[in-house]
Amino acid sequence: MPFIPHTEEDVAEMLASVGVADIEALFDEIPADLRCAGLAGIPAGESEMAVTRRAHELAAQDGYYLNFIGAGAYEHHIPAAVWQLVGRGEYYTAYTPYQAEASQGTLQLIYEYQTMMTRLTGLDVANASLYDGATALGEAVLMAVRAGKGDVRRVLLPATVHPRYRAVAQAMVRHQGIELVSVPYDPETGVTRPEDLPDGAAAALVIPQPNYFGMLEPVDALTDWAHDRGMLAIALVNPVSLALLKAPGDWGQKGADLCVGDGQPLGIPLSSGGPYFGFMACRQALVRQMPGRIVGATVDRDGRRGYVLTLQAREQHIRRAKATSNICSNQGLMVAAATIHMALLGPQGLRDVALASHANSRALLDRLTAIPNVRRAFAGPFFHEAAIRIDGDPGTVLRALRAQGILGGQPLGGDYPGLADAILVCATETKTDEDLDRYAQQLERILSKRREAPPCAYKS
Repeated sequence: MPFIPHTEEDVAEMLASVGVADIEALFDEIPADLRCAGLAGIPAGESEMAVTRRAHELAAQDGYYLNFIGAGAYEHHIPAAVWQLVGRGEYYTAYTPYQAEASQGTLQLIYEYQTMMTRLTGLDVANASLYDGATALGEAVLMAVRAGKGDVRRVLLPATVHPRYRAVAQAMVRHQGIELVSVPYDPETGVTRPEDLPDGAAAALVIPQPNYFGMLEPVDALTDWAHDRGMLAIALVNPVSLALLKAPGDWGQKGADLCVGDGQPLGIPLSSGGPYFGFMACRQALVRQMPGRIVGATVDRDGRRGYVLTLQAREQHIRRAKATSNICSNQGLMVAAATIHMALLGPQGLRDVALASHANSRALLDRLTAIPNVRRAFAGPFFHEAAIRIDGDPGTVLRALRAQGILGGQPLGGDYPGLADAILVCATETKTDEDLDRYAQQLERILSKRREAPPCAYKS
């Protein structure tokens, strides 16, 4: 909390109420030999004003940058009410809702969150929740193998899935004898083509939408391809995109079977990398294989509505051999923020965010590709980020942009050798025309200087 309002008189009154002389007496059960006598090398306390000034100085060292990086973590506007409400003690310090009679508020919030996520994804059931999007993908792979027919321990994983997600999923499943089969992408369109999918039995096919390059995959064809071969279809989605795009539950003839992703775009700040939260939804037939918790609504003996935990298939609650997950962090506080965020925006507000993000990304690409020797890496529709190819080394160009206060995007060469000259750029609803112009002008200036630079003379 930003301010602790207890005066010396308040403290004295509380101590008298519990019958102890001072604060130190509250810890008298700690043996003396375990107590710290003092902290060596720690300076004396400073005033509030001095500490605040120092904090601002440290924060200023990070600088303020115009951000055009996406790649799985997105800068969206978050209404001030979201974290003002989430920061209240009822949410901020709430414990896991094991006791329904003491946790009706938390349980109702999770119930509302689950309802929102099922409507976004078009599936029957949503959990609350998972650690992040990458581990949610790993959990979906494990779930698909458990639910599959026979003992097929093979899952098709397109190269268009986020590289970090692929690495985390591999780390989670490799010691369980599960093979993740990489599927190449079409170099012209940057998407997975059904004709490139390998033959052979597999438990599931992962379908990212949009994919890591921001491109829109042929989800209907891929979903039907998987179902025609007895596989489950795992959708990996950006939740904001679902305000515009077809819900995974409607993909193909039967719809995707599972849907996972990261909820960070729903009211969670970038915050130096986290915490975020993973979401998962599935069809009713698969609910017994779903990790995490599910909250249900019921009535008590007087007919009043109440909320209860109806499924919590973790090793703490059932036999270890029957558990579906041992990840204990469900990121409930982030779920609370996402629920409030979605409630404040509503369906139309979320759609407006998605539309504005797409429009800004199109406008950015128009500006950037008007620069000589800058072109799109892939042809086809995209959501709110896309890859561009430049005439120069992306690392050098991005460093030059950073010196001008612009975070110009994510270089792709480190994960995709065929894209060594490519940068993934993103624009959300937070960008203005002036922001887009500034990026384009600086990129053009940097690239033109590189073109005009004379070649180094060589002397023997």
